[in-house]
Amino acid sequence: MPSSSRKQIDVRLDDRPAGRIVTVIIDDPARLNAMNGALMDEFAQVFSDLGADTQLRAVVLTGAGERAFVGGADIDEMAALSGPDAARAFITRVHLCCEAVRALPVPVIARIQGYCFGAGLELAAACDLRVAAEGAQLGMPEVRLGIPSVVEAALLPGLVGWGRAREILLLGETFSAAKALEWRLVEAVVPAGDLDAAVETWLGQLLACAPGAVRRQKALIRAWEDLPLKAAIAAGVDAFAASFETSEPAAVMGEFLAARAARKMAR
Repeated sequence: MPSSSRKQIDVRLDDRPAGRIVTVIIDDPARLNAMNGALMDEFAQVFSDLGADTQLRAVVLTGAGERAFVGGADIDEMAALSGPDAARAFITRVHLCCEAVRALPVPVIARIQGYCFGAGLELAAACDLRVAAEGAQLGMPEVRLGIPSVVEAALLPGLVGWGRAREILLLGETFSAAKALEWRLVEAVVPAGDLDAAVETWLGQLLACAPGAVRRQKALIRAWEDLPLKAAIAAGVDAFAASFETSEPAAVMGEFLAARAARKMAR
């Protein structure tokens, strides 16, 4: 297992005129970026720190190398777990990584290449948008290792439906990026060489939106997941009203109206 003193998360900042983009790279390609305890603790801290960055507009999450996004949780470490308490502590770390992604105030894009298995697929499911390379392979193989798929595997029915989620979780089989797109588990599949361009397209679209509105929208979507319909609608009304506590709507709509008037004058 990698030494706990070795940094396994690479954080790259890209300050642009419209705001800050951060790329978070899970950096242990020799082990297919498998999630061990030290890596997971570092990952959760990185995302906690990013959450306090008011200039942040979006995060891109990926794995180092071409072979894997995340190959899963570290099997060597899981095999050495000494009982239920140790198992609970380990899987809670996996959950805290996924929760850190979901709790981040700005959108997180999963850039998926190579293998995306188990805890890696749970991490991808926790992201807001997912793009995969054509050669990517995905799956939830836990039942083939004597354990159930848990924690953020609970997000899968909302993404692919209950029937497909049962197929993924009960059979534990590997499936292609094309299947993941067909099942709506990912939003886009592109040739490996176009992966960064696809991510950049989404980043450009996000940066064209009002930053406060995007943050409020992510928070609202997260709330909708846990609310019945009537309460979800009411939460939306509250979010809409709260946006007018800031100057952002007036400023952005003012720019839109000015541009529209200018276009009319130019005709």
